[in-house]
Amino acid sequence: MTDNNAWRPPSGDPLPPAGQFVPPASPYGPPTQQPVQQAQQAPGWTPPPKPGLIPLRPLAFGTLLGASFQVIRRNPRPTFGISLLLNGLVIVLFVGVIGGVTALAFGRAASATSADADEIEAGAIGAIVVSALIPIALSLLVTAILQGIISLEVSRATIGEKLTVRGLWRLARGRIGALVGWSALVTAAILVAIVILALIVTLLIVLGGDAGLVIGIILGIIAGLGSIVVWAWLATKLSLVPSVLMLERLPLRRAVTRSWRLTSGYSYFWKALGTQLLVYVIVQVAAQVVATPISILAAVGGSTINPNGDMTASVVVLVVGYILTGIVSLVFGALAAVAQSAVAALIYIDFRMRKEGLDLDLARFVEARQVGDIGVANPYLRTS
Repeated sequence: MTDNNAWRPPSGDPLPPAGQFVPPASPYGPPTQQPVQQAQQAPGWTPPPKPGLIPLRPLAFGTLLGASFQVIRRNPRPTFGISLLLNGLVIVLFVGVIGGVTALAFGRAASATSADADEIEAGAIGAIVVSALIPIALSLLVTAILQGIISLEVSRATIGEKLTVRGLWRLARGRIGALVGWSALVTAAILVAIVILALIVTLLIVLGGDAGLVIGIILGIIAGLGSIVVWAWLATKLSLVPSVLMLERLPLRRAVTRSWRLTSGYSYFWKALGTQLLVYVIVQVAAQVVATPISILAAVGGSTINPNGDMTASVVVLVVGYILTGIVSLVFGALAAVAQSAVAALIYIDFRMRKEGLDLDLARFVEARQVGDIGVANPYLRTS
């Protein structure tokens, strides 16, 4: 015989299903369901915080690429502003030096006698070539200084800080000399390599006769292609030197060794090379997309606007087109310099996260700052 009247507790509530936990009734009110909900929530992985520019974990390729351009949008005045100013000074100096030396040299050649014309013209060409080295050296110097300053901005943006121009220069104080020394070393190495290669090829062509001419041309082609490969390799291995100089504040020799070690490893080297090359290609393609239509319009605008051949209007249109092209080139050059400097700094931070656990040090630094601890050590400085 079956009894349908099942036993109920004194409270009159039915028994809970088997396996379900129900908290005991509280004398101060109805039982809450929060313990049941907490018991049903399985603990999961919580991603590291993203206090600023990037998440505090090793960076994926897309994050690395996107953050390189986000640096400009996040803090444009100290990044794009400084880059535009420095690149503008380089262009002005380049035009001034080359234009002044060219006008002086050819003016002297025009007033020379027929007996001295050949020597003066050769000297004028040599003076123009030598004068072109000054803006090139200045450009390398500006690139090194800009990469060091942008690396400071990236390092502070990673932990959620946004600095002004004055704040960046304050952090860079005492390290500009190291950046200048590094730039001078790179410039001297490039010039020595070019001079040695040019001398070898010239001697072969001049002293070797027909066979020397052929050997010199072949050697020049092979050396030119080989120098591109060697330059790409060395530039990648040493691309983190400015970041090391500014963030770890190491001497130049140790900074070179540090950059070499951080980029060691097959995957690390190709990630550094591929990412920096891709950023360069993206910016250059964007610059050409904007500048090419302006150049085309400047070339055909004069004849289109003035079908009767008014030279004055055609020249004005041409000059305006060249000015606009120059402005576009300057703007995109400044953007390219910031993006390339930022990607080098981000690669440095990513490699330290993967090899040294920098992400943990950054997370501890951010947490300490959030609770008001301002005495926490700089996480980018190495203790050993």
